[in-house]
Amino acid sequence: MNTGRHKLRSLALAALLAASAAVQAAPRPFTWENATVYFVVTDRFSNGDRSNDLAYGRKADAAPLRGYLGGDLKGLTAKVKEGYFDSLGVDAIWLTPPVEQIHAGTDEGTGKSYGFHGYWGRDFTAIDANLGTEQDFADFVQAAHARGIRVLFDVVMNHIGPVTEQDPVWPADWVRLDPVCKYKDTPTTVPCALVPNLPDVRTDSDANVALPPALVEKWKKEGRYEREVKELDEFFARTGYPRAPRYYLMKWHADWVRKYGIDGFRGDTVKHTEPGVWKELRSVADAAYQDYRKANPGKALGEKFFTLAEVYGYGIGSGRQFDMGDAGDNAKVDFYANGFDGLINFALPGDAKGDYDSIFSKYAQALHGPLKGQVVLNYMDSHDDGNPFDPSRKKPFETANKLLLAPGAAQIYYGDETARRLDIADATGDAKLRSFMNWEELANNTARDGYRIADVRAHWSKLGLFRRAHPAIGAGEHRKLADQPYTFARTHGADKVVVALDVPVGRPVAIKVGGVFADGAKVKDAYSGATYTVRQGAVRTGGKAGVVLLEAAR
Repeated sequence: MNTGRHKLRSLALAALLAASAAVQAAPRPFTWENATVYFVVTDRFSNGDRSNDLAYGRKADAAPLRGYLGGDLKGLTAKVKEGYFDSLGVDAIWLTPPVEQIHAGTDEGTGKSYGFHGYWGRDFTAIDANLGTEQDFADFVQAAHARGIRVLFDVVMNHIGPVTEQDPVWPADWVRLDPVCKYKDTPTTVPCALVPNLPDVRTDSDANVALPPALVEKWKKEGRYEREVKELDEFFARTGYPRAPRYYLMKWHADWVRKYGIDGFRGDTVKHTEPGVWKELRSVADAAYQDYRKANPGKALGEKFFTLAEVYGYGIGSGRQFDMGDAGDNAKVDFYANGFDGLINFALPGDAKGDYDSIFSKYAQALHGPLKGQVVLNYMDSHDDGNPFDPSRKKPFETANKLLLAPGAAQIYYGDETARRLDIADATGDAKLRSFMNWEELANNTARDGYRIADVRAHWSKLGLFRRAHPAIGAGEHRKLADQPYTFARTHGADKVVVALDVPVGRPVAIKVGGVFADGAKVKDAYSGATYTVRQGAVRTGGKAGVVLLEAAR
């Protein structure tokens, strides 16, 4: 590699980050309805401390992309501090569960796997040593909050990690290993194990249970058994809850909120747990958040705690009623009424095969109709969706347009903005979706399929920053203005924008803005930086780019 050229590319990236990060200094509007959430698998993002790459005796003996690869909290925090997320217009970072995972690997039928993804919990009161320390987690939250970026903590109430020789099963009054779910209706979706050897927490039980012996032994070795028991005693005395499994988990998860001011929870495998469990968790989390606010005046980014649900298979067209498949009147569940502010929209990867207006009009109608006042988080790909919109990344610009400009909140999956591929040949199943962040391709401005990675990153940045500056994008009323080029307006109170897509490049094009910007008004194209004057209900652009993002000139 030409080190001089590599240095120049790195400097160019640094300049991009610095320029766009400057935007964050200005006051910015925020609403969860328009939030841009960056979802990161922490182990796969950035390695800031190579000394913790293999903790607890773990080995580099996993199947392809199924072991730990070294990403950690220090690496994530460094990217926060350098302005990487600011330059994308990110409002919140959702990180995979950072809690201590099972120590050993296990084979679920796809080769030996470790809990690098965070969903195989062993101790919900500790940070996994592969990701760092509790101080590292505190530093991450502090760094994010200093830049106005919220933190979503991934919560697993449904299950603990698989049983291995090093990771004993919890007592039978805590978990069940059978039956295995069939996914046909509530009885075959909730009181069952998701897959073989994944212990299902007995969230339906109200019976008092003692601490799992494995936790007792661990905490005693670590010298914190008495403190943990004292806090549990205080929690149960204060709330009056029975010492049932779900309430232990609620206490442990809420502790992260009370101590560090976590801004919200993302609930994992929500439909696989009784809906009322999440409403109870919300109550516990709300109390913890208010305790943090009282103890840390002025440090919290918001007044209320935020909750997001992963109800697998939920689509925006379902409104507030998710069909569990049961016969009779009990088939539908309103998860918004069970403790959640937002639901993840699993429909967009399929809907995105249609044209822009088929997506945007449908979503706007839902969000200003049955879902008015609720949050829906759109995505194009994720860590476990085996049908991403564009796995080979042949359409990264279209992906950005349809995600970041769709009504609703947006979830960027790490590497969307750098066209990180989701079809890794030597990996199997969901591991294909979880390669390490392609930093080298970004630094080298790699050419692929007719584009360069840095150009993709710059496109996502421009749309993300425009989105962050204008709540109208995600939360506003949508109105189509023209078919050729496709042009639409979004309005949200005093905030109004006009966006044109697939605009011909190389010649002036008239963009309709009538009814949004008055004749004689000055408007700025946030994509090209050009300023125009509205004449006869339109602006005549310079043909510089295929995207036009018009806002009132300041």
